[in-house]
Amino acid sequence: MTDREKDQPNSRKLIIAIDGPAGAGKSTIASRLARKLGYVNLESGAMYRALALKAIDTDASFDDEAALVKLAQGARIQLEPTVGGNRTLLDGRDVSSRIRERDVTEAASRVSIHPKVREWMVARQRDMGAGGGVVMEGRDIGTQVFPDADLKIFLDADPVVREQRRMAQAKIQGDVAASMAAELRERDQRDRTRAASPLVAAKDAVVINSSALSEDEVLAQVEELVKNKI
Repeated sequence: MTDREKDQPNSRKLIIAIDGPAGAGKSTIASRLARKLGYVNLESGAMYRALALKAIDTDASFDDEAALVKLAQGARIQLEPTVGGNRTLLDGRDVSSRIRERDVTEAASRVSIHPKVREWMVARQRDMGAGGGVVMEGRDIGTQVFPDADLKIFLDADPVVREQRRMAQAKIQGDVAASMAAELRERDQRDRTRAASPLVAAKDAVVINSSALSEDEVLAQVEELVKNKI
């Protein structure tokens, strides 16, 4: 909790939405901001990844919308905050590491394009964040999940910069790096052109381009925006 919040114990807790493409730094900023504010960090991406993993484990088709919705309805997806970030539980199993692997990442991008899957996810996400005190990040939080969020941020970066960040995180190079860069570009294309909730900045979002900014510099800008809202 910030000093300002401590001075105003009865102040309403905010709903903060952070959207943007893969590799822009959303997850890191949302996690650090949530810890500073004493808020819950809700990762919409982790929820889609968990559903994608369930589809992989059950051999469900990523193109079968009805089957995926049925899987979602029967899945128990939980996000548990810890000092080091969220743990993601799928049907009681900790899948935090597994859902970051490349096959799940690719599957999540395909699963998330289906309108009825997104409809189900949006309903769950709204329930989780309805009371405020949340920092939620994803690709349609400010436009679809919480269109009335107190603060909307669209975190972006040059595609080449985002590719380099992803490769550095995965500690890869050579042919594997080239393949990952191609996958990121394909994912961007799917996210921006899908019929259901395409990736786009909300009209009232504050756009931050992190291409030439450090993680601390981005966080400082976001914290200043939060202070102006509290």
